[in-house]
Amino acid sequence: MQPIKVNDLLNGIGALKENALVSAVCTDSREAKSGSLFVCIKGERTDGHIYAAQTLKQGAVGIVAQHAVDGVPAEKTVIVSDPLDALIAMGANYRANYSPLLVGVTGSVGKTTTKEFCHAVFSAFGKTLKTEGNANNEIGMPATLFRLDDTIKYAVIEMGMQGFGEIEKLTLAAKPEGAIITCIGVSHLEQLGSRANILKAKMEICDGMPNGAPLVLNGEDDLLVNAKIPARLGAVYFAIENENADVTAQQLVTENGSVSFKIHDKKYGCFKAKIPTLGKHNVRDALSAYTLATRLGLDAKTAADALSNYQTTGHRQNMVMCRGVTVIEDCYNASPDSMRAAVDTLANLPLSGRRVAVLGDMFELGALTEKAHRETGELAARANVDMLLTVGEAARGINKRAVSLGVPSTHCGTKEDAVALLLNYCREGDAVLVKASHGMAFETILDGFYKG
Repeated sequence: MQPIKVNDLLNGIGALKENALVSAVCTDSREAKSGSLFVCIKGERTDGHIYAAQTLKQGAVGIVAQHAVDGVPAEKTVIVSDPLDALIAMGANYRANYSPLLVGVTGSVGKTTTKEFCHAVFSAFGKTLKTEGNANNEIGMPATLFRLDDTIKYAVIEMGMQGFGEIEKLTLAAKPEGAIITCIGVSHLEQLGSRANILKAKMEICDGMPNGAPLVLNGEDDLLVNAKIPARLGAVYFAIENENADVTAQQLVTENGSVSFKIHDKKYGCFKAKIPTLGKHNVRDALSAYTLATRLGLDAKTAADALSNYQTTGHRQNMVMCRGVTVIEDCYNASPDSMRAAVDTLANLPLSGRRVAVLGDMFELGALTEKAHRETGELAARANVDMLLTVGEAARGINKRAVSLGVPSTHCGTKEDAVALLLNYCREGDAVLVKASHGMAFETILDGFYKG
């Protein structure tokens, strides 16, 4: 963060008596230091107000809080109704000082992968800032904006949500000049009740976009294809199967952990492309990044070539070789859509050995929970999985359905049990998919298998 006068940062929110320079905004008291402004966030586990006085001792110039705090002078306190909203507003005030070409990414599945493809593409044209990890909420997005400076030419901002109104706040702060909506799935169905409502929430990203901005949409998503797009924006569709889309990927060839394909762009022509990861879902994400960059005026061939610079993050769709076994690490998150894509990747992986899937619970599905897990068992059957291991209460439904369809499947009481079975079963030439929602902590299964 570049130093900024605290009352410029707090414009429209409040003011401190001393208009000191701020060089950091923090929500974790342990990060407070000289020149920082501390925002008191009340969460499920703790309340930032408890630590506010300590941040002044560490050098903070003041605090933003929901109420007065013992040990913090009134002249060092800005009281607001919602510190999260204040944090977003500060992000907007800071962002207004810089003018990178900033783009937004949202959607039910594939946001982070798409963001990483966008980063690979835009980085080919200049220094590019991106959301780190999946810090895409009311705290993470402002933190990304605070990293802007005059050297940043492009910025890729991921925007997530739990309910209505959240993306609207983020997009109005970030003001993206273009955006991607990856798809409308059933993640957050528990909170929003229907895919139609999820679409409505995701479309809020349009609110912060200027007239004429490109909105890049998945041309194979039934809701996005039929969505009512604001007339002031330019809708552009990408797809693999839908030949009517503006940009399509054709002639896909999978080899050595990569996918090569041809981009057919109705506006700019045809280009060869290659991505260092597997699966049609990743090709779609790559295609969306190319489409956004080109519709913002960047060179098409350079954008297509830059897709090869993509790098996986965390345990997302990452391929690792361990003792001759191909391991597909995909346990950062899970939904019916991403589960389908992951199992499809396993099914189409060229290999000499057997296919093994270790699958766990998918969260936030509400009334769809039982049906979604049962259908995942059907996915395993269609993929001809040679061994299926399931872990988690909801995943019992995966196991039960898979067994009924003749899949060799075992439900494991613990993750340690799953590791033991994997180590006993797997041999050189096999491939293993490990996937579940992040809360299932399936990375411990990966660690156990690697340590072997």
